[in-house]
Amino acid sequence: MDLALLRTFLTVHRAGSFTRAAALLGLSQPAVTSQIRTLERQLGRPLFLRQARGVTPTTIGDELAHRAAPHLDALVEIVETGLDEESGVRTLHLAGPPEFVSARALPALTPLIAQGLTLRTSLLGNAEETLDGLAAGHHDLAIATARPRGGLLTSTPLCDEEHVLVAAPRWAARLAPEVLLHKGAVVLEQLPVVEVHESLPFVTRYWAAVFETKPAAAATVIAPDLRAVLESAAAGAGLAVLPRYLCRDALERGALVALLDPPVPPLRTYFLVVRTGTLALPHIARAHDCLLRAAAGW
Repeated sequence: MDLALLRTFLTVHRAGSFTRAAALLGLSQPAVTSQIRTLERQLGRPLFLRQARGVTPTTIGDELAHRAAPHLDALVEIVETGLDEESGVRTLHLAGPPEFVSARALPALTPLIAQGLTLRTSLLGNAEETLDGLAAGHHDLAIATARPRGGLLTSTPLCDEEHVLVAAPRWAARLAPEVLLHKGAVVLEQLPVVEVHESLPFVTRYWAAVFETKPAAAATVIAPDLRAVLESAAAGAGLAVLPRYLCRDALERGALVALLDPPVPPLRTYFLVVRTGTLALPHIARAHDCLLRAAAGW
């Protein structure tokens, strides 16, 4: 059996779509369709059920994927590892939110550099863009704030981060916590807000979780990097919602004040994501394990 046909089949199985598989393989969709039909003729059984959105594997298709995937992934590992050994360098391409990668992921991965690992990073604030890039082969390992669907990518929860409503001391001195807790939306309309986007993604999630309502104000300052939001809020530009890992030092120094301490703080989960099967590659597996161990102490 032609290994190229099996590779195409496995890519379609994991991607759940001929179109997406074609993009990942660098082939046209008709070429992918033709290869799958050829394989189906050789086996004498249909491998996929065509649907309005993508394809669903048949029982035979699932069985073939289950039996073939470990062997094809092992062949990829042999090729990849062989190339690494020849060059003497193992490069990991990591993608994720710029603030989280900078503050947490890169410091945690530093010990692997002494073991011969080379790091290349793509700092992306959009989870969908991050996962699409991983699926397309642009990255080896991704940190995302959304769990991917389908079999093409495999995710593992990395850590949960508490979100904190903060402001500079001069703003905090004017606000009573009981007023914020019961009249959050009204207070928000009266105060300047610092956010990463006009849609107020962090403030909106916080308000929904704590106040069970939507914010009705517009942001006064938009800065598409949480580190800039942090510095602007500490300088007194307005209130902001930030992950605790990012603002912990500012809170301890008194540059920022937590305005509320809700009984159930809003949380956001970060996921470690790889293309299915690539954890068989030693350098990806080591980085994956290193981050999981580090996250236990975050």
